[in-house]
Amino acid sequence: MRNNRSTEDIAMGIRRRVFEHSMRNNGGYLSQACSAAEQLAFLYNEALNLGEPVLPAVPRPFAGVPSASNPDYVTGAGYNGPFEPQFDRLFIAPAHYALVAYATLIETGRMDAEGLEMFNKDGSSVEMIGAEHSPGMEVHNGTLGIGLSTGAGLAWGRKRRGDTGQVCVFMSDGEVQEGQTWEAVQAAAHHGIDNLWALMDVNDQQCDGAMSSVMEVRDIAAKFRAFGAVCVEIDAHDLGALRQAKAEPHEGQPLIILARSSPTQGMSFLQKRFPRLHYVRFKSNEERAEMNVSIAAELGIAPIELEAH
Repeated sequence: MRNNRSTEDIAMGIRRRVFEHSMRNNGGYLSQACSAAEQLAFLYNEALNLGEPVLPAVPRPFAGVPSASNPDYVTGAGYNGPFEPQFDRLFIAPAHYALVAYATLIETGRMDAEGLEMFNKDGSSVEMIGAEHSPGMEVHNGTLGIGLSTGAGLAWGRKRRGDTGQVCVFMSDGEVQEGQTWEAVQAAAHHGIDNLWALMDVNDQQCDGAMSSVMEVRDIAAKFRAFGAVCVEIDAHDLGALRQAKAEPHEGQPLIILARSSPTQGMSFLQKRFPRLHYVRFKSNEERAEMNVSIAAELGIAPIELEAH
């Protein structure tokens, strides 16, 4: 499935949609839209062969936990297309990027805009922190750091079965603070799992502030290479660099793309909040109004009509 819009246009649409939603709902994950818009637009619009969605454009309510007596349960992966051998599979590891992921699904025609109106509502599958049943999601991992392990396991099985589709894991840099990430890349290199690649949003931020203030991770590119991966470092906001990195040869090895990004890209007003950018909730109606005017102008849209909170 390919969109007729350019990837650049989709990335801008993602930022605008996340901004509008955050303005109307007294806050949101704005910095993740700043850092990851180009990456997710690139994945869905260019890099991945996902096929047509197999779930309804307007998400169904949460159908309950999986069990033998609950045939209605499905994961949200159906928005990424069918599980067929020729199609790629995508795991979105950082569950708190859910709002940005939903915006991406809408901008690429995989989910209806009405779905975002269900965001974080009781009984909705459109969770604030993405879960297995949330649109675009298949497993819950996030801070657990199991995203790359999940992708590696599936990729190994697909390789042994002869599937032509690849497995991609979209990650955040906070996951390198988890030991399981390093076990996964080491195992993938040892077993020659080269149908696996990961795109990591390296914005140097996490919920408690800057990465280095929580746990210093030093040279992660050197560590990925030492653990057996082919690793490329790029500017996350340069689509040409993303395309070139995806084409990097990595026969017999997994590919890790470190996309170094800005958590205020396209919304420079957020620099006033630095380094507390993980979730932006407005401190006052005055700040909300000021942010609305400033960021809307930078995004090339009219200020959002707001109701007082």
